[in-house]
Amino acid sequence: MQPFGPQPQPSPSDASPVEHSLISVVMPCHNAQRYLADAVDSALGQSYTNVELVLIDDGSTDASPKIAAGLVGRHAGRITLLHTDRAGPYPARNRGLMSARGEFIAFLDADDWWDPTTLERLHDALVGDHADLAYCGWQNVGDSVTSEPYVPPRYETGDPVDAFMRACPWPIHAALVRRTLVDRLAGFSERRFSSMDYDFWLRALALTRNIVLVPEVLAFYRWHDAGQISAVKWRQVLDALAVQQDFVRANPQLVAHLSSQRLRELTEGRVLQQAYGALWKRDLQSAHKLFRHVALARSFGLKELRHVASALLPFATYRWLIGLADRNEP
Repeated sequence: MQPFGPQPQPSPSDASPVEHSLISVVMPCHNAQRYLADAVDSALGQSYTNVELVLIDDGSTDASPKIAAGLVGRHAGRITLLHTDRAGPYPARNRGLMSARGEFIAFLDADDWWDPTTLERLHDALVGDHADLAYCGWQNVGDSVTSEPYVPPRYETGDPVDAFMRACPWPIHAALVRRTLVDRLAGFSERRFSSMDYDFWLRALALTRNIVLVPEVLAFYRWHDAGQISAVKWRQVLDALAVQQDFVRANPQLVAHLSSQRLRELTEGRVLQQAYGALWKRDLQSAHKLFRHVALARSFGLKELRHVASALLPFATYRWLIGLADRNEP
């Protein structure tokens, strides 16, 4: 397979070429004027200094292009600025990968940030363990978000297939990946926008188990009200199911140790759980979509029958029924 983008550049040090190799940070941006400068400074202000930033403005209509141009001048020679025409974050990332020159690849969105030592710690763990990928803990932050810092388990010491099938193992910016692995994956799929990071990590698992945890919270994911892909719950759940099913079909040998019941729990069973979760939160659009999927997939029992049957009604009727039930509660 041909490399996905340019070949990694030689290290400036003959004595330790890997330890001083370039890290490419790929950052898509669409209307992120409030956070862009902070995200760029986070990427280029790392304690690991041999870093380039590939910044892709994806058809922004706010001040992001002007801010990006100013940042290029401020960080002379360290930012490659590209443009796409509202392609979406994953096509934009793929465009960035084509221009990235590093031996290692990291991803950071234009509204998130890293601890100043993130790339150094991930790089040292990856190189020290001769791994293909290093990952770390993260925290969701935002004005309306209360989330504890989270450090994932050491997937490499357990059953990573079962663990990865349960949920996306880490967010897009909580890992550092060897360029050779990214090339083998041919970048991101562009079919299921809300779960393409999950698809990327699942496909990576099919190629390597050589991963290593840095057990610290080093990545920060910012929740806000600017139309994030992850904000539409039902789409996120059904896209995740689709990439799980793709993984199972493509890698029967990797899931052969999981019983059919366990696979169903991890896939269609997860959709049912999320349908109930959406209903309890009164996210009725998501509950309606997810229970309707459960009905069509025939993945329910008698106790779910009333929820599934009502979801087959038009949304306006479904919403009226839920409202009626709420009003009749003591």
